[in-house]
Amino acid sequence: MTNNENPVVSSEIEDLAQAIADQAESFLLALQEISRGGDRGSAVPLLLLEVSQLLLAGARLGVQVDFVPSERFEPDTGPDPDLDGMRERLAELLEGVDDFTEVFDPYVDPPELMSSRLSDDLSAIAANVAHGLRHYRAGSTHEALWWWQFSYVSSWGAEASASLRALQSVIAHDRLDAAEVAQAEAERVAAAADML
Repeated sequence: MTNNENPVVSSEIEDLAQAIADQAESFLLALQEISRGGDRGSAVPLLLLEVSQLLLAGARLGVQVDFVPSERFEPDTGPDPDLDGMRERLAELLEGVDDFTEVFDPYVDPPELMSSRLSDDLSAIAANVAHGLRHYRAGSTHEALWWWQFSYVSSWGAEASASLRALQSVIAHDRLDAAEVAQAEAERVAAAADML
């Protein structure tokens, strides 16, 4: 097979690749829009939704047999996208909740805690899925699937899972802490009424 020939791709594999490409593109577009929007109130819930959907695509990759690229060396798809601006906008948008701590590997004894930033992890995830998307758009379906699967297992799956936990925690604190404050306020009002 020459470098210009692509291997035959079954319709089932092509459908999977198209679904992953669609989800990758949706994630990338949403991440850019959220970072540009500047709406702190909707950023975390929207990021939670987007990361959840991308993790579903990753899980579909994780249950597949290992994809093998058709070429020995990775074809050049051009320069990686410059995501620094998006990362900086996300860091500004997520100020106060950007930094979080996670357990790196729950099977290591004792567990190792790691500090991370949502803005860094989301940008790293975006870079990985964008890389696979460039292969897919160039017609290298097997290379795209190999890259998405490899990077999901080796990096962005864990980063997305940690980000999802952090985003869910922000929402939980926002909702539950607000309920506790409202309950405490109601108890104070009731106590004051009893005193009168």
